[in-house]
Amino acid sequence: METQTKTSAKDFFINLGAIVALGVFVGNLISLLFTVINKAYPTTTSYSYSYYGSYSISWPVASLIIVFPIYILLMWLMEREYTKEPEKRYVGIRKWLTYITLFLAGFATTGDLITVLYYFIDGQEMTTGFIMKVLSVLVVALAVFFYYISDIMGKLNVMSRKVWTLVSLLIIAGVIVWGFSVLGSPRTQQLLKYDQQKVNHLQDINNQVTSFYSNKGFLPKTKEDMSGGDYYVSQVDPQTQKPYEYEKIDDTTYNLCAEFNKASDDKMSQTSPYVDTVMPYGGASAPWTHPAGKHCFNKTINPNMYSKPMPFR
Repeated sequence: METQTKTSAKDFFINLGAIVALGVFVGNLISLLFTVINKAYPTTTSYSYSYYGSYSISWPVASLIIVFPIYILLMWLMEREYTKEPEKRYVGIRKWLTYITLFLAGFATTGDLITVLYYFIDGQEMTTGFIMKVLSVLVVALAVFFYYISDIMGKLNVMSRKVWTLVSLLIIAGVIVWGFSVLGSPRTQQLLKYDQQKVNHLQDINNQVTSFYSNKGFLPKTKEDMSGGDYYVSQVDPQTQKPYEYEKIDDTTYNLCAEFNKASDDKMSQTSPYVDTVMPYGGASAPWTHPAGKHCFNKTINPNMYSKPMPFR
C-alpha cells in the first residue's frame, strides 16, 4: 500500500534536477540531429531575403557530453534513496514531475504525427530530410514516454535501467560521430568559423564601399580612402593577419579578396524544426560562395540606385 512521505529539499532538487537535465539532454539531441540532417539532406528553395549562418554542432555536442552524465548521476542518486526508503517513490514532487514529462512526451509525439498527416493532406513533398526529422522526434519522444511509464508501473529493475542507459549512450555516441563525419572535426569547424568571419568582414567592407559611393558619387581608389567612416570596419584577416584586398576595376566595378580555408556550401540551412529547405549562402541577392584558397568577389554598383550628391555653390 502506498504511503505518503514528506518531500525534503534534497528530494525536491534531485527530482527537479533530473527532469531539467532530461529536457536539456533531449532538446540538444534533437537539435544535433536536425543540424546534421539539414546538412546531409538539403533541399534548395528560392528566397527573396538574405540569410547567413553555419552548421554548428558545438553547443549540442558539448551539452550532451556534460548533461547526460549529470542526468544518469541524479537518477542513480534517486534509485539509491528509493532502495533505502521505498516509500520515497511516492513523494508528490516525483509524481508531478513524472506526469509532466509523460504529458510533454505525449504532446511531442502527437504534434509529430499531426505534422506528417498535415504534409500528406496538403500535398507537400515529404523529402528524405523531413522524414528523418519526423522519425527523430518520434523515436526520442516515444523512448522518453515508455521509459517513464514503465517506471511508474514499477516494471524497471536494476538490469533494465542499465540497458536503457547503455542504449542511450550508444545513440548519443552514434549521433555525435555521425555529426562529425558529416560536418567535419572540431578543427574543421574552427576553420569554417574563420571563413564565416572573413565573409562577414568583407560584407562590412562592401557596405562601406556602397556608403562611400552614395555620399561621393564615385568609388574609392583604395581602402584608405574610406578611412574615418561612421563605424569601425575590420580591414585585417583575423586568422592570417593579412589585410583584406580591395581593387577598383572601373567606375562601377570592384573586387574584394580574402584567403579561405574551405570551400563554402552554396546553400545554408534554415533553423525551422521540420522544413529542410535552404537558401543561398549569403543571401539570394548577393551570394558570397567561395572556393578554398584566395578568392575575389566581383561587385558592381548600380548607379541608378544612388542619387548623385549636390555640388557645392
